[in-house]
Amino acid sequence: MEKTYFSRTNISEEVLSLMAKTSLLTKQLNNLTLAELRQKQVIIKELFGSVGTNPFIGDNFHCDFGKNIHVGNNFHADYNCTMLDLAEIRIGDNCLIGPDVGIYTAGHRIQPEGRIADVYAQPVTIGNDVWIGGHSTILPGVTIGDGAVVAAGSVVTKDVPPRSLVAGNPAVFKKSIE
Repeated sequence: MEKTYFSRTNISEEVLSLMAKTSLLTKQLNNLTLAELRQKQVIIKELFGSVGTNPFIGDNFHCDFGKNIHVGNNFHADYNCTMLDLAEIRIGDNCLIGPDVGIYTAGHRIQPEGRIADVYAQPVTIGNDVWIGGHSTILPGVTIGDGAVVAAGSVVTKDVPPRSLVAGNPAVFKKSIE
């Protein structure tokens, strides 16, 4: 998958304006209590690019732009979820994301020359009925298939087949889910 590069040192006024709007919306979202679920859902629908029915996001959510995040029906992200959405993040229906999960579309070059200036982005796709365990990290360019489970604390660096369990750092296939 090809990487798209962006400049971190030459941010346009348009991008800065979008980031400011996103910052305001995430602060509003994070200041609401769980008792204010309906108001949280209104903000989620304004923040994200597209949202299915019945979205839930726990306290302390963070993202870059929001507009590049697309979630299906019954989306559930627990506390302390971070989504770096420089590229698209697409999440299917009935997905559960545990606490302290990071979904990252952004990364930096390995070579130190120019690392601070450039950032690359690759989309992340998560299928339907996926469960991502707490403290897991999903890296740029990964696709997680329908019905898969990512065990708690895993670092997903490669695609995950449908109906499979992966675990570890880096996450490796453990078994099929019948």
